[in-house]
Amino acid sequence: MELTPRLLEQFVVLAEERHFGHAARRLSMSQPPLSQAIQRLERGLGASLLERTGRGVKLTAAGVAFAADAKRLLEAQHAAMERVRRIARGVEGTIQLGYVSSLGYWHLPQLLAVAARELPGIRLSIRQLASVVLAEQVREGAADLALVRMPVADLAGVQVHEVAKERTVLAVPLSHPLAGAASVPLSRLRNEEFVTASPGAISELRQLVHDACREAGFEPRSRAQAEDLTSMLGYTAAGMCVSFVPERVAALGHPSVRFVPLEGDADRLVTTVAALSRPAADPAVATMLELMQRHRPEIEGPNATPPETPA
Repeated sequence: MELTPRLLEQFVVLAEERHFGHAARRLSMSQPPLSQAIQRLERGLGASLLERTGRGVKLTAAGVAFAADAKRLLEAQHAAMERVRRIARGVEGTIQLGYVSSLGYWHLPQLLAVAARELPGIRLSIRQLASVVLAEQVREGAADLALVRMPVADLAGVQVHEVAKERTVLAVPLSHPLAGAASVPLSRLRNEEFVTASPGAISELRQLVHDACREAGFEPRSRAQAEDLTSMLGYTAAGMCVSFVPERVAALGHPSVRFVPLEGDADRLVTTVAALSRPAADPAVATMLELMQRHRPEIEGPNATPPETPA
């Protein structure tokens, strides 16, 4: 005997109504076929599920237990079917999301908050890697999406979706002559010593800074190199050199560092935050990309004003 969803539904409805006529009407069928179906069910199970009474039916102990199990089976089947439909529509599933470290201060938390609010059926499994590695993982299918700063060296086989723009600001020690400046032109920094990103670390920011300084007419002098933004701010706070950091990092503040906006040619130090995906992304990824565009102002944030550091 095959326990079809229809047969289970018939028994569950009868168990709820305790009356063949009432159950048949709910099931949009006549009473004889319903009675025959229940008899087949009892024969197949080798157990009596009902006791016929003058006013309806009464469940046996086996009937009570089977009614509960049958209802759970129907609910599980319905949930499975709905889950498949949601996944096909792109509103449920797991997305492997990679990001570069400098986006972990603002953009990633904002995206996670928006996704949790708007798409609770989608789970994000996140990992932090270098942009070149993330592009390769997206290409190979090991990652579904990657949040990176442009430019990325090799974008073959991936699609690029702009998510946000972010300015870069100057970070100086509190004792630095520029610590009290409202803004500073890039060309004024030609004689400064910088802490720069190590080769391969924060590569997009490193390239952006070097290109901008060259366009301003000088090569940045590197006093120290750092693997991440926290280390760069550590060198700066120690009074050893100055550095460039994304404005979202500056907005968090630092007790021993003053953040100064750049003026004039500051557009040279504007970075593009992008999401990388495969061309044939699955529905959940497409839904997440659409979410990023719809909530771009929230993920990008307003123009950040670096906080004043108390003297």
